[in-house]
Amino acid sequence: MAAKSNGNNNSLASRYACWPSLQANAELLKGTSITQLFADNPQRVEEFSLEAAGLRLDFSKNLVNTETLQLFSSLSEQAKLPEAIHALSTGEVVNHTEKRPAWHSALRSANTSEEVNQTLLRMEQLVNAVRSGSWRGYSGEAITDVVNIGIGGSDLGPHMVSHALMPYRHTDGSTLSCHYVSNIDPSDLNEVLAQLRPQTTLFIVASKSFTTLETLSNANKARDWLLQHDSDADTGKHFIAVSTAIDKAVAFGVDAENILPMWDWVGGRYSLWSAIGISIAMGIGMNHFRELLAGAHAMDQHFANAPASENMPILLALLGIWYSHFWHAQSYAVLPYDHYLKLLPEFLQQLDMESNGKNVNQNGEAIDYNSGPIVWGAAGTNGQHSFHQLLHQGTRFVPVDFILPLTSHQTSATDQQQHRHLVANCLSQSKALAEGKSLQTVKQELAESGLSDTEIETLTPHKVIAGNRPNNIISFTQVTPRNLGALIALYEHKVYVQSVIWQINAFDQWGVELGKQLSNKVFNRLSGDNSETFDASTQALIDHYTNANSPTK
Repeated sequence: MAAKSNGNNNSLASRYACWPSLQANAELLKGTSITQLFADNPQRVEEFSLEAAGLRLDFSKNLVNTETLQLFSSLSEQAKLPEAIHALSTGEVVNHTEKRPAWHSALRSANTSEEVNQTLLRMEQLVNAVRSGSWRGYSGEAITDVVNIGIGGSDLGPHMVSHALMPYRHTDGSTLSCHYVSNIDPSDLNEVLAQLRPQTTLFIVASKSFTTLETLSNANKARDWLLQHDSDADTGKHFIAVSTAIDKAVAFGVDAENILPMWDWVGGRYSLWSAIGISIAMGIGMNHFRELLAGAHAMDQHFANAPASENMPILLALLGIWYSHFWHAQSYAVLPYDHYLKLLPEFLQQLDMESNGKNVNQNGEAIDYNSGPIVWGAAGTNGQHSFHQLLHQGTRFVPVDFILPLTSHQTSATDQQQHRHLVANCLSQSKALAEGKSLQTVKQELAESGLSDTEIETLTPHKVIAGNRPNNIISFTQVTPRNLGALIALYEHKVYVQSVIWQINAFDQWGVELGKQLSNKVFNRLSGDNSETFDASTQALIDHYTNANSPTK
């Protein structure tokens, strides 16, 4: 059934009294520049920066002024953000379509439930057993490799964090290696298994229902690989599960005591803080995993208690609203200037787009405004040699978040010099986006290079860079478990604030389910079941597949 519509009643301008003032403020600022805003206010950096939970947000290179920030506070009040934040942080039902809380913040609180504490203790026992070498495989050898098998929230978050915290991998003497498999494409698992020995490999199967197609297919293949090497191998010594379907996991071959719980009040893309994070803890140790939780909790406390004008997640969220609705931005880029954070943009794609990619409000009414933006990016400096050209001179308006650790885990003199180059590139990109290169500067440079007047006139339009491209710099001392926890929680809360402004549910994902349902039917048809009929295009492609895989080919 099509979504109900109330026409203009769903517009943000009719919902928020401050909206016309925001529009007027945007029109005013379109006549100025970021460079001019700095010239007009020598204290701009101090007034447009704040710190929380070990992070520093410099949002001074944005197309905002003091009036904008005052209007942001008004919008926060009119959207009843304090009440919405309280509802989230106290476990009220905020996922209304599934009638659930979204209480992932409880997982990282020191005052969490006994059930969560017991799960953390069980995780710690398993992690310590594997990392210390006391957990033995079927041949009696210690585990050397752990493979996490999951998809979506059971893969993206843990994989990103594990890679980001790689410098903490062997801090307690453990030599354990961690791997991640998510894609049902057989090449994904095959590439990982080719590096491993079955006698020393432990698999973590992360699936709430223990029926997720991709995860279960890969888990079955991993079990077959193990048994092909030794048909009498005890699978219980090589599999851990995170699931609510204990009977299915046991039937698969996981010992009941090695099955960790999942909870309905924790959404998949927010689950790295739960037992789903056991692969993280396997890699970095349980003490560092608890530091990750502590960093997120520090940001939770800031989010719950700081006023809107000094609240980092709220400001980040409202800047996104500002550019989406008043500057017509369709996307934003996240550019981490740290190799270990290279998976962060991919993680944030799921966090943001799966949460806020919705076209109806909480009442099921069609909305007449844009909701979730497109998120993209890559680690610097690689991105500078590909898509940064569009950021600087393209016709699309793309706000940018630079993520900048100030110190590196690499400590040699050469490494430190390279890291200085990395930081210099980040700061220079931020400055170039904001300031650009003027017509006058371009002409002067070309004249100094000895070009003729004709050559200067020909080249000048190509070398002028308009600037006025807004960007934030989120900096912190180093990529540590605590700082990373705070950074992830910052973006989690940013996404939630935007969902409140847009009056949508950030915690369901019905669009994801449709593809799963259709996939089963298409798979059956590809396997020879002719009971289903399909549209002409799908049927033609099925026939194309069948012909390509015909034994006569």
